[in-house]
Amino acid sequence: MRIPIHTLGGIVCFGQVGFSPFLLGLCGDRGVAVSFLSENGRFLARLQGPTTGNVLLRREQYRAADTEDACSQIVRSLVAAKIANCRTVLLRALRDHPGAVGAELIRGAADQLLRSLAGLRKDLPVDALRGIEGNAARAYFEVFDHLIVQQKDSFSFRERSRRPPLDMVNALLSFLYTLLRHDYQAALESVGLDPAVGFLHRDRPGRPGLALDLMEEVRAYLADRLALSLINLQQLRPSGFVRRETGGVEMNDATRKAVLVAYQKKKQDEVLHPFLGEKTSIGLLPHIQAALLARYLRRDLDEYPSFFWK
Repeated sequence: MRIPIHTLGGIVCFGQVGFSPFLLGLCGDRGVAVSFLSENGRFLARLQGPTTGNVLLRREQYRAADTEDACSQIVRSLVAAKIANCRTVLLRALRDHPGAVGAELIRGAADQLLRSLAGLRKDLPVDALRGIEGNAARAYFEVFDHLIVQQKDSFSFRERSRRPPLDMVNALLSFLYTLLRHDYQAALESVGLDPAVGFLHRDRPGRPGLALDLMEEVRAYLADRLALSLINLQQLRPSGFVRRETGGVEMNDATRKAVLVAYQKKKQDEVLHPFLGEKTSIGLLPHIQAALLARYLRRDLDEYPSFFWK
């Protein structure tokens, strides 16, 4: 098997895949993490080279997470980026499909997200910011089904369901979120930050809270838009999904491979980074944001510059 060695977030392997020690060593030298997932997308293990950074950076991370004011500043930036990017997804859908069913509802949700952004004051505590984020997420997903304009008989979305996903759209979203989470976790480790200690997500054993924090900025921009494109362009078919006896829905091997290929291809696209003012590949966003967060924690930046899609 031939795998390109690059730094666009790492390599994800499903099922039984053979790697030579030389190839694994080369990945480690190049900073490319290799994540092993089960056929259902459950994380099994990850191989990665030496962690860079130092203990002083992690100490700053822990102090910020335990200090209300410092934590709220970071959470405010994360929540603002998430809500703004979700709103942009809704506005792009209105632009692309102005006559779609539910257009008024989508416009109403976009207005609600705008009000949520206006309510993100600097003096709000972390729990209040979490409440605003939760309300905005509900408003966004309440109209998500209207963003699906093809294959509506099969690909319908009522609400977010996770363990297990109860419909095909949720199965697709959960799979893409898993890929995104592993990219961010590898990026955080590569700059020396602890992926387990977040700011927006509370600490929980076994959960990479900081990876979940940072991926909130791009979930709508990258994962949700990719899911919608795959469905609306009919690149995925209902026959590629299987419902288990438990009621959960999973993708079959061929569909999983198609989604993974589309995800890796999407990461090669370029986007203008709002803070750097330069074009960069989407696959490098986790590494850029992790590095910017590290610079902020080291006090090289006055604020953490979240990623806003324009």
